[in-house]
Amino acid sequence: MGEALTPVLALRDVRRSFGPVEVLHGLDIALLPGRVHALIGENGAGKSTTMKIMAGYQGPTSGAVLLDGKEVSFADMGEAEAAGIVMIHQEFNLAEHLTVEQSLFLGREKRRGFLLDKARMRAETRDYLARLNCHVDPDRKVSTLSNSDKQMLEIAKALSRDARLLIMDEPTAVLTSTETAVLMDQVRKLRAAGTAILFTSHKLDEVAAIADDLTIMRDGNVVYSGPAEGMDTHAMALSMVGREISDLFPEKVGPAPGAPTALSVRDLSVPGYGHGISFDLREGEILGIGGLIGSGRTETFEGLCGLRPATGRVEIFGRPVSIRAPADALAHGLCYLTEDRKTRGLLLGKSMRENLTLQALDRFSGVLIDRRAEEEALTKAIGEFDIRAGRRDVAVGFLSGGNQQKLLLAKTMLSEPRIVVIDEPTRGIDIGTKQQIYQFVRALAARGSAVVVISSEMQELIGLADRILVMRQGRVAGEVVGDDMTEETIVRHAMGLTDARAAAMRPKEDA
Repeated sequence: MGEALTPVLALRDVRRSFGPVEVLHGLDIALLPGRVHALIGENGAGKSTTMKIMAGYQGPTSGAVLLDGKEVSFADMGEAEAAGIVMIHQEFNLAEHLTVEQSLFLGREKRRGFLLDKARMRAETRDYLARLNCHVDPDRKVSTLSNSDKQMLEIAKALSRDARLLIMDEPTAVLTSTETAVLMDQVRKLRAAGTAILFTSHKLDEVAAIADDLTIMRDGNVVYSGPAEGMDTHAMALSMVGREISDLFPEKVGPAPGAPTALSVRDLSVPGYGHGISFDLREGEILGIGGLIGSGRTETFEGLCGLRPATGRVEIFGRPVSIRAPADALAHGLCYLTEDRKTRGLLLGKSMRENLTLQALDRFSGVLIDRRAEEEALTKAIGEFDIRAGRRDVAVGFLSGGNQQKLLLAKTMLSEPRIVVIDEPTRGIDIGTKQQIYQFVRALAARGSAVVVISSEMQELIGLADRILVMRQGRVAGEVVGDDMTEETIVRHAMGLTDARAAAMRPKEDA
């Protein structure tokens, strides 16, 4: 055996409390150079707090942080970065009003004498993005980028810092499979160069593919620490949630025979995104919407729900309706649950009560807002949707991603919509919470609501939806039902492959 490596960074008996509530209970984690260490667990397990302590955003309440074997106390994230510890955030940490180039070098601008060396920064911006197969113009405003391009920019920023330890918080959550493959290749190159990498993801197949070492957390404790080899995705999930989750998706029921058409859409067009979209949705049905990123899925349904300009004919329970704003949609019983819970779905600085009732505030207000009724509604939502928080008055920004998503779902349901569009219902959420949300969605349909689920995860669509529409380049490329609901069929429609073309591309058997 060779000489044992000294960890680049280690936590020794680290505890962290917020007020009287202890959220980390004596953690021991060691991150070695040239190895990928995966950190996994349910939302609320303590992963985010652990990463923030490593990256200098927070200090431990007790215990020690060791850098190269010596105890250290980072004053802030800047001090940690100066020591070579860089974190890629799950939530974008970008200046939206700046250009790509300016954002990449913000605070670290290259200079030639007293002047900015713009030519060098532009060349390096193109180089770092090219490593990730991302070719956005350095002059583009960050605000105009897609979520996947913003994520690539975040990763490029980290690459430009020559990190000794790279902490990656859900780096693939908004990436396509192709973009994920490019990122994984970069991770392997960094590992080969001796960089220590902490990798967190709710996509357990990614963890199994990339991790050398593995730490699994549950309720602020480490429940497994050791080699990743030999831990398959089932064993990981079982350790994370402490229970079997083989029945991830609830049994499909589908609409009742003769169920009325809840939503009828004809020739819906959203300029620049969707063209001639037509479909029907029945009461009690879950309709899946698939397609590649950029296919116009989200924008089309934002247009349907009044969030974008749109044209076309829409009927709700047989009555023609005009929807020009989200309030119009809500008045007709149609509600949209956004994919972006942090910036468009919730007010992170406000309490759970204020977020829960905001969309249905007219039910709780007269001359004054009825706070007692609001508190009763919150109590019911906490129980019905299993929202877990240390305190009822906690700011929503301090909740885990899974609990934020459950609160957003509760907020939507408080309006008692008859038709619900749910965009990316489980993005950035652990497998145990996914199971809960799938059960909530199926129960919603069983109560008679009509549900649209937009998702980038094909297995999610296959497991949850009664049928699937696949979009390509702003149009419906095909419908998938029954035994045809397979990843191969969805991909074929998403890529525009006709049956003839698909057959021609299959390997031919020897005569």
